[in-house]
Amino acid sequence: MNTPKHILVTGGTGYIGSHTVVELLNAGYNVSIIDDLSNSKGEVVDAIEKITGKRITFSRVNMRNQNKLFDFIERSKVDAIIHFAASILVDESVEKPLAYYNNNLTTLINVLQISRNLGIDKFVFSSSCSVYGEPDSLPVTESSPIKNAESPYANTKRIGEEIIRDTVNSFPHQKPVEGKELKKQLNAVSLRYFNPIGAHDSALIGEEPHGKPSHLISVITKITAEGQGELNVYGNDYNTPDGTCIRDYIHVTDVAKAHVKAMERLLDKKNKSPYEVYNIGTGKGQSVMDAINAFEKVTGTKCPYKIVPRRAGDVEKVYADTTLANKELGWKAEKSFDEAILSAWEWEKKKGVMNVEL
Repeated sequence: MNTPKHILVTGGTGYIGSHTVVELLNAGYNVSIIDDLSNSKGEVVDAIEKITGKRITFSRVNMRNQNKLFDFIERSKVDAIIHFAASILVDESVEKPLAYYNNNLTTLINVLQISRNLGIDKFVFSSSCSVYGEPDSLPVTESSPIKNAESPYANTKRIGEEIIRDTVNSFPHQKPVEGKELKKQLNAVSLRYFNPIGAHDSALIGEEPHGKPSHLISVITKITAEGQGELNVYGNDYNTPDGTCIRDYIHVTDVAKAHVKAMERLLDKKNKSPYEVYNIGTGKGQSVMDAINAFEKVTGTKCPYKIVPRRAGDVEKVYADTTLANKELGWKAEKSFDEAILSAWEWEKKKGVMNVEL
């Protein structure tokens, strides 16, 4: 009987990372998590165990510290890495660009360097549709032009993909490290997912950032659950049917399953080139007003909102063509927009109950 492969998930207590860990465990993999808890909570590890019935190894490490990161990964003896660890807020990145470049790019470079030195040759990267910027045409395919980034966050994803591609392409030219030949070609997949929303069906894990939420559905659920304030709708004068921005909203569990498919592709050596890129979305665009209306429909609860000026860094409209992921990964989004919103609402209500109990 083959020993299950051991997958390291960086940023594994975060929103998408934690859901991916659940799906990896359900698929039979051994999993270790590394996270600095800068935008997540350690209690997520207990929630994952409750969902899956499996205990995982968790370590809190600052991944900008290459020596500590190397020691951890070397001890862990992992077969592959899924890299989520990054700062993720568009508006915050506009305010703090240097912090975003420092954190997102340094951690990626460190993980890639250590992977190369230890011979870990399978790598999945958490990228973003933000690399497309304001697209020329819709839906967006993987061959659509990569535009100038609309925010420092988006730019870190664009640069991150370039770093991975260059690292993959460097294999024939690499020189020995400490006298050891580098015999393994790095194989990597970048998943450009669109707008993950929702929560696990158990309502035990979901989106819970430190501080105020900034992603649309989380803001809607929080404002409505607390009965305080209004949702800011940033602009209603865009060139869209109702004037508000359009995004491709996808259930976070579907996103998590895409990572499992990408990892299986690498482990089974089915990738057709050392570096591959896939769009992960539903292929459908929903506006901000669509989201508000859907929330009110599925929950029976009103969401107060007000129109405010446009926000720096926002793209007018973007949604995916997922044909390539459907064909090559054997993956397809399964859950509906309404299901995703309802799961986010159930998670928000459960969080409120837990906070009261605490």
